[in-house]
Amino acid sequence: MNSTRQIKLGAVISYLSLFINIIIGLLYTPWMIKSIGKADFGLYTLAMSVISIFVFDLGLGRAVTTFIANYLSKGLYNSINCFLGIIYKLYLSIDIIIILILSSLYFFIPDLYKGLSPEEIEKFKIIYILASCFCVFSFPFIPLTGILSAYEKFIQLKFCELFDKILRVITMTVCLISGYGLYALVLVNVVVGIITILLKLFFVKRNTDIKIVWKFWERAEFKKIFNFSLWVTIIALAQRCIFNFAPTILGIVSNSKDIAVMGVAISLEGFIFMFANALNGLFLPKVSRLVSEKKRDEISALMVKVGRIQVLIIGLLLIGFIALGESFILLWVGRDYASVYLCTILLIIPSFLHLPQEIAVTEMVVTNKVKYQAYVFVGMALLNLILAFPLSMQYGVLGMCISICIAYLARTLGLNYIFYKKMNLDMFHFYVRVYIPFLKPIVFIIPILVLLNFSMDYFNWISLFLHACIILLLYIGVIWFFYLNSNEKNMFLNLFVKIIKK
Repeated sequence: MNSTRQIKLGAVISYLSLFINIIIGLLYTPWMIKSIGKADFGLYTLAMSVISIFVFDLGLGRAVTTFIANYLSKGLYNSINCFLGIIYKLYLSIDIIIILILSSLYFFIPDLYKGLSPEEIEKFKIIYILASCFCVFSFPFIPLTGILSAYEKFIQLKFCELFDKILRVITMTVCLISGYGLYALVLVNVVVGIITILLKLFFVKRNTDIKIVWKFWERAEFKKIFNFSLWVTIIALAQRCIFNFAPTILGIVSNSKDIAVMGVAISLEGFIFMFANALNGLFLPKVSRLVSEKKRDEISALMVKVGRIQVLIIGLLLIGFIALGESFILLWVGRDYASVYLCTILLIIPSFLHLPQEIAVTEMVVTNKVKYQAYVFVGMALLNLILAFPLSMQYGVLGMCISICIAYLARTLGLNYIFYKKMNLDMFHFYVRVYIPFLKPIVFIIPILVLLNFSMDYFNWISLFLHACIILLLYIGVIWFFYLNSNEKNMFLNLFVKIIKK
């Protein structure tokens, strides 16, 4: 199957997975909160954040995708096997360090999470052990995702993600119906994670000819991998200082109720991020080929093309949430979570500027300029940590979200400077082609939304659904006449015709 078809079908599965995830999440989250209680949901959020902090690739996963894609473009198949020999030795070595860190942190849980009650501390210790065991087991298998991505096996990779979501919710639903609580939910996440890892391993064995050369070691190759991975590791660690540390910071300066609110806001932001980010990650092999062939014009054209689509998607989600989000949250999880509305808006606003520029970020990785990205992300993380503690102590979860919003906007500004100065990308042209045309439909649609807000009642799901349909149809019409060019209109028409025929 050619790469274009893999990208298209991979994108379809991504959006299918996303829709299922959103629908399940919207129905499942309030039921879960009601079943285990707000305090236990806060502890569950905290436990999942611990898993997320340590189950990440430290930059080596992106190195796997980038290096293998480069070797494949040059036909150096044996180099792939030797490269993976070095990578897996590094992963196993780091896994030992993770064991030591997690073991040490266990004894400091009461000192770290002073906002939790003694009973909550004892509960968290148990789920911390479960989460830590999964971290240690799963870490060496992280390169499987990079391998499938580099070989452009997007269908298999996205199928694994879809399978993981469906199985996770089915098993967690059975647990809740059966009356099991917090411990069972964490254990389910661990077991499903292990099954998904085994499925990825199966696809790698079946769809690639990889045979790891465990005995291979070359100092020059290791240095090249290490230099690249070091900067990407710094980026990954900086990213972890945002959402994954947020529940921990709130656990230190606030309480489990604020953590629960943050958990709901993170879930909503995650739905929006996944929807907007579904296309990103599919283009690294393609960008690698364009860079090796020195087709700069095609990269710029791809950046504008993908950017315009992303602006349409994120714009719809942002406008829709601003118009309906407050009523939706009250109907969804109740008035106790009213503050989630403003928190979520603060979290998703930076995505409108950042996600449409993902092709530029991908080129930065391919051309090995990740150290500049690392500088920006370290600045972002430091800014967030500097602001997070005082703002959270003063304003609770809202202060945390303000801190994250400011840090993310600073990140986008810093990256734009790098794109312009170090990568010679015409960012002015990008903004003129992508963002400036979007101002006209925004100016047109906002007054209509204000009138709709005064004319409709949102105190029931039917009214909310009708309003959502009106906004969607209005948005499609305005975008069609005031934003899309002729090529984009033809693309969407052809896609619509194919869907109708099927």
